[in-house]
Amino acid sequence: MSELVTKSVAQEQQGQKREPNTALERIAGFTIVATAVAVLAVLVAAVVYAQDKYLLKSPSGIAFSDFRGYEDWSVVSSARTDEVLKVIVANPAMINAYKAGVPGNGQPFPDGAMIVKLQWKPKKSAEAQFLVDVPDVFTQAFVMEKDSKRFPKTGGWGYAVFNYEAASDKFTADPKSLSDCGNACHTVVKAKDYIFHPYQKR
Repeated sequence: MSELVTKSVAQEQQGQKREPNTALERIAGFTIVATAVAVLAVLVAAVVYAQDKYLLKSPSGIAFSDFRGYEDWSVVSSARTDEVLKVIVANPAMINAYKAGVPGNGQPFPDGAMIVKLQWKPKKSAEAQFLVDVPDVFTQAFVMEKDSKRFPKTGGWGYAVFNYEAASDKFTADPKSLSDCGNACHTVVKAKDYIFHPYQKR
């Protein structure tokens, strides 16, 4: 009888010892789940933000998403005015056409070619040991895409402008940006398939 009592007491003590461990395990498990949920929420928020600008469309219906990945496209050329520094980039289809001799060979760029003019306000470099302007605040992405069926009246090119506001860290479609917004300027280079900038030697 005493042995049974001893075993019962021992089992009860073991059960009591397990309870704190179980509580700690529950707390640890809850913490892990809560952390995972928080991390997931941050990742989802980051994805939503990254996609936000690609939901934009110009008044004429040109989607910013058509130019997805432009941040990593190859540089075609650069330019500057007194107030703006510009870097011109193009998608692989257009870069391949450039390398094949377009437009100097008399051939037009193919449908699907896209080019983007990225614009910054300049500032004087505070680090360089000589006088040089460097990009300061990004302001605008001026885009062009070749689609002969969609834009037959403008040499096959569609144009749009997406402005960037540094204070809000947001892009907006320029309300005055029609599909032919840049055509009036680009007609002077009609013989070059409406493209000002050649693919610069490097």
